[in-house]
Amino acid sequence: MGFRAIGVVAVSATALLGSALLAQSSNPVAPSAQGEVSVTIYNNGQALVQDVRQLPIANGRSRIEFPDVSAMIRPETLSFSAADTGIVEQNFDFDLLTPAKLMEKAIGQTITLIRTNPATGAETSERATVLSTSGGVVVKIGDRIEVLRDDGLPVRAVFDRVPPNLRARPTLSVTVDSTRAGTRPAQIRYLTPGLGWSADYVALYDERKGTVDVQGWVTLTNGTGTTFTDASTLLVAGRVNGNANPPGYPRRGGGPSGVKMTPGTETANRERLGDYYLYPIAGHTTIANAQTKQVSFLDVQGVPARKIYGRTLSWMQNETDAVNVDSQISFSSSKNGGLGDALPAGTVRFYQRDARGAPQFIGENAIPHTPMGSELALKTGDAFDVTVKSEVEKREKITSDEWVKTERFRVIKDDGSTTTYEGERPLTFYRTTMRYTFTNAKPAPVDVELTQSGLYWGWWADDYRIVSEDVGGTQVNSGTRKWTVPVPANGERVVRVIYETRY
Repeated sequence: MGFRAIGVVAVSATALLGSALLAQSSNPVAPSAQGEVSVTIYNNGQALVQDVRQLPIANGRSRIEFPDVSAMIRPETLSFSAADTGIVEQNFDFDLLTPAKLMEKAIGQTITLIRTNPATGAETSERATVLSTSGGVVVKIGDRIEVLRDDGLPVRAVFDRVPPNLRARPTLSVTVDSTRAGTRPAQIRYLTPGLGWSADYVALYDERKGTVDVQGWVTLTNGTGTTFTDASTLLVAGRVNGNANPPGYPRRGGGPSGVKMTPGTETANRERLGDYYLYPIAGHTTIANAQTKQVSFLDVQGVPARKIYGRTLSWMQNETDAVNVDSQISFSSSKNGGLGDALPAGTVRFYQRDARGAPQFIGENAIPHTPMGSELALKTGDAFDVTVKSEVEKREKITSDEWVKTERFRVIKDDGSTTTYEGERPLTFYRTTMRYTFTNAKPAPVDVELTQSGLYWGWWADDYRIVSEDVGGTQVNSGTRKWTVPVPANGERVVRVIYETRY
């Protein structure tokens, strides 16, 4: 015998489709049908769910249902196993029992509309045939066509039955063939998007002591439409190929802006799976649907840290106004003198105590997956009191007295003979004087790391020279040179560098 499902709507057809509430039965919400659940969550927004349930399996061919699977399950990734049992067919019923779905499935069928008079409370009912739910609910009542609209009158829609293909919970059904009857463990394993995690770091910087206290949090998010109850949870840090993209994680070939990372060479004391690190969540935890959950995984105090002021310039950058330098905080993830751990990709948020001792936010930046032993320098913002102005002070052309033969090539004709050609062009050099003006309005001297990039223009110009520099520099690579410039308190410093180049 069928049963009646009642839908309640406040005012309109739109509300009837999107906001109607199924009437609550006297029975409590059914407990989860899941068994022993293990969830492995990856950085790319997908997860591996393994669920072992004790199920009665009949002899021969039968159908087994698995309610409470992810509503976003990737059916093609499903694996089923049970002793003496083989899988024949699988189906995933993803049409969930909602007011909107009830109304859609009722097209062409007859329902009951009950209207309540707000003045008297009297109820009137009419039988109506649902014609359409596209953009609103269109019904036929007797000889008239009516569109349920916002007329201020409460309306309830009463359905005679629930369509057989609508499920209250996401359900996977499996047709199996068993050689014996009896209750035994049955495991399903599948991949699903909608479960993700990221790392968040809270860093308290003490400029006077030159230290930073860092606490790391794992942030879990569940948008699968299903709650995973009392699950054993394992997080995998690393770039795993899949059909999803890592949220908030830099793509290959690029990194977070304002982050300098020298990769470390130390192995973290964590379990590894292939080329990935594992971060297990202690005990069992319930990952509720539409929930964000945070779990601590790192808590280290007194890590050596220092403030860095710096700026990187392009070649011949000529400015009319001074530019504030980057304010960076540098620290290590090494075992000795650092955080002592591999750091999953995430966001580091820095705080610093004010004169009253209250922590105040001073900036944030993202980090990629960072091996233990790495050196990090993260930009937190622009330094208010420290600036650099880059100017081309002088540029001269220097032409050699001789013409240099630079082209010599052979042409092989159709008849096999060869002809040698020579070309000439003048070899031209340039001498460029760059003036860098530093200002410091702070009451204490600061060191500014100035980086000049863009020096390498290709094989034909790789013999550029630094013929004069007021401060000794360090060659970072073929196209980059760096200087550490002391700038006095409440003062100014001018540094000149002379380059000779072919460009």
